Amino acid sequence: MARIETTFARLREQGRKALIPFITAGDPTSAMTVPLLHTLVSAGADIVELGVPFSDPMADGPTIQRASERALAQGVSLRQVLAMVRDFRVDDQATPIVLMGYANPIEAMGVEVFAEAAASAGVDGALVVDYPPEESADFAAILGHHALAPIFLLAPISQAERIAQVGKLARGYLYYVSLKGVTGSSALDIAAVAEHVPEIRARTGVPVGVGFGIRDAPTAAAVAAVADAVVVGSRIIEEIECSTPEQVCPRVAALVAELRRGIDGVASDSRGRP
Repeated sequence: MARIETTFARLREQGRKALIPFITAGDPTSAMTVPLLHTLVSAGADIVELGVPFSDPMADGPTIQRASERALAQGVSLRQVLAMVRDFRVDDQATPIVLMGYANPIEAMGVEVFAEAAASAGVDGALVVDYPPEESADFAAILGHHALAPIFLLAPISQAERIAQVGKLARGYLYYVSLKGVTGSSALDIAAVAEHVPEIRARTGVPVGVGFGIRDAPTAAAVAAVADAVVVGSRIIEEIECSTPEQVCPRVAALVAELRRGIDGVASDSRGRP
């Protein structure tokens, strides 16, 4: 959790916004996951969300579903994902890693066992899509005991009561789903995002990251102008999916660097204003 807080504090001092890319552990291969994590960081990622493969990813569109299927076909488990994070930490002790996934693998392992193992591996937080905040007080407390940030989703239809409930539990940052639907959806409404993010930030007191529908540098820049972080998943998975093994890291690096330039352009414009 401390790495997440340190990262956002540093970015605030610099007048910059966070770039949070998502990849699925084990996609395209288990051996490529750690190199891809380092590639994301080298290209400009501030925090990385690492997906835990699951057979029924209800919030994910077809692109990320296929990534989970490719990983599961190789037998990638939650314990293997944690081993990947541990390997990543050999060379990178600074970049926050947030696991994103579903309750079933965690429940199968046991929440206490998961939290202890995740902290030992070097994980900084967990976003579990199907743990609703109304039922997550014990889970959040267990994560907090191990210095892990419980991270929650909010959506355009989230009411004040839900935002307040999340605000009591959330640490690290919040993930604001910018539109209705599943990952990979389009038609991002920047005006609606700009309307909701300040309210969420004020009610919760933690940084707000925005994801879903962000596919290029101009859109990332537009989101960065109103949010604390930009989360990009499906577009990166698409780049992985259409690349040969030799192309994966260079093509992902080029995409993430382009997103980084777009986001940093907003910060540069802001610093240049009177």
